[in-house]
Amino acid sequence: MTLLVDSFQRRVTYLRLSVTDRCDLRCVYCMNEDMQFLPRQAVLSLEELARIARVFVSLGVKKIRLTGGEPLVRQNLSWLVRELAALPGLQELAMTSNGMRLAAVANELRDAGLNRLNISVDSLRPERFRAITRVGELDRVLAGLAAARAAGFSRIKLNSVILRGRNDDEVGDLVAFAAEQGCDISFIEEMPLGVISEHDRAGAFVPSDEILSRLQQRFSLVPSTESTSGPSRYHRLAGGDTRVGFISPHSHNFCASCNRVRVTVEGRLLLCLGNEHSLDLRHLMREERLDDEALRAAIVQAMNLKPERHQFDLQEAPQIVRFMNMTGG
Repeated sequence: MTLLVDSFQRRVTYLRLSVTDRCDLRCVYCMNEDMQFLPRQAVLSLEELARIARVFVSLGVKKIRLTGGEPLVRQNLSWLVRELAALPGLQELAMTSNGMRLAAVANELRDAGLNRLNISVDSLRPERFRAITRVGELDRVLAGLAAARAAGFSRIKLNSVILRGRNDDEVGDLVAFAAEQGCDISFIEEMPLGVISEHDRAGAFVPSDEILSRLQQRFSLVPSTESTSGPSRYHRLAGGDTRVGFISPHSHNFCASCNRVRVTVEGRLLLCLGNEHSLDLRHLMREERLDDEALRAAIVQAMNLKPERHQFDLQEAPQIVRFMNMTGG
């Protein structure tokens, strides 16, 4: 039984653990082109990240997802994967990656104990992919996907953030590609985190129901009650094994069933994606030098800070000025 229960009686069993705020892409929905990243001394060490994970698992967390930024820019990541995979009680260790560096390390990560992979693919057209990511190379991402499949990762999931006029005409092709590759896919409504100037978020917004309606014109989709412990609502392709998910923070708010918290690479325990309620774990570990028992008590107490829901509004300036790379996936 988990010891992490918030004031709305939601059980927290899922930790999204950021290993870096840095990224080798500059996706237009995630960050500005010219970014300032954290100084090295502000970033948690791999040993500190492993300690935080150990404490959370001792409190009933069953799933950890490594996020960024781009996790694969962090050196010696396989060491951390190995440490986390060995934690008694952890049922799933996953990672979200842009795939650009994956081809070289897929086998190493699988051998270290990583169970699941999400790979971001917003377009199957190289020029369009580069425009959305600003610097990305689609062939490198596809090579990473091929390497992950060859390494034996099961149920790889593709993530696609859909923007009107940019890639919304590709949703059918992306589902067909996922089915061809033996992958699942989730379509994500853009999160209004950080102030961007590249596009108007309200104008680019495509609700999940519109995407579903388009897909139903091409595919037979069967609603599913399956869950991967995250926010996706799934359909399954009729006659196949591919799941099509929808992450809909605007059109189908999923806060009522929220079971997760985030730890940023600077050590902030974020209780909500769309709010600033947090606990400074880095301070507790470095300045106050709390032992694991005291750290556990502080985390349990922090669950009372978890708000009922986020309040995203695409018509207003972002309430949260931190970008997604600082939030941790």
